[in-house]
Amino acid sequence: MSNTLLDVQNLKAGYGDFQALFGIDFTLAASECVAVIGANGAGKSTFLRTLVGMLPSKGQTIVFSGENIAGLAADRIHKLGLALVPEGRRLFRSLSVEENLQIGAMSGRKGHWTLKRIYELFPDLYERRRNAAPTLSGGQQQMVAIGRALMSNPALLACDELSLGLSPRVVRDIYAALPTIRAQGTATIVVEQDINQALAVSDRFYCFQEGRVTLVGKPADHSLEAIADAYFGKREAA
Repeated sequence: MSNTLLDVQNLKAGYGDFQALFGIDFTLAASECVAVIGANGAGKSTFLRTLVGMLPSKGQTIVFSGENIAGLAADRIHKLGLALVPEGRRLFRSLSVEENLQIGAMSGRKGHWTLKRIYELFPDLYERRRNAAPTLSGGQQQMVAIGRALMSNPALLACDELSLGLSPRVVRDIYAALPTIRAQGTATIVVEQDINQALAVSDRFYCFQEGRVTLVGKPADHSLEAIADAYFGKREAA
C-alpha cells in the first residue's frame, strides 16, 4: 500500500500465558479510516492495546511512520503520534473537563487541535469545561475522551468501542465528528461491535474472530452474509 502509515506483520499478543492474537497482518494508509469489527473476545481491544504499548510487543513488527514501535513504552508511542480513545473512556475523575483535555497536550506535538478547536468540534464541552468529568453524561464523557486524544495532535487516532453504553442518537452525534477529524489528515482505526456503524464510516474493514483476521476489504465489496460469516463463523447448512 502506498502512503502507508501503519504496517503490522504477524502480530501475536496476549495476557500472560493466554494468547489472544494469532498472526495479525494489518495495514493503514495516512488519512484512511479502517474499522475493526468482531464479537466480544475476538481480540479487537487487545490489538489496539498492543499497538499503543499497553501490552508487550517486543520482537514483533509494528511499523508506524517508518519506525518499528514494537517494544516501545506507551508514552513514547504517544509522542510519536498514535493516540488511543480507550474503551470506557478512562477520564480522570478528580479533574475538570478542561484539565482532562489539557492532559492530552502533554505529548508536546504541535498541530491543528487546540482547546478552542476541540470546543468548536464539541460545543457541549465548552459550556461544561469547569465541571468535574463524572458530572457529564456518557456521551459528553466520550467527547472528552476523544478531545483528550486529539489534543496530542495524533497522526493516528485509535478508537475503542465509541458506541459502548450510549444511545443511538448520541452515537450518531459522536460519529458525526469523524469527518471533521479526518479532514485534518488524521487516520483512524475504529473498533466496534456495531457492524453497521463501523462499516458506514470506514474505507476498509478487518473482521476478527478468536484472535485471527477472517475477512478484509472495502464494505461495498462484500455481502452482509459474507461479513456475518466472518464475524460469527460460517454457519452450517440446515
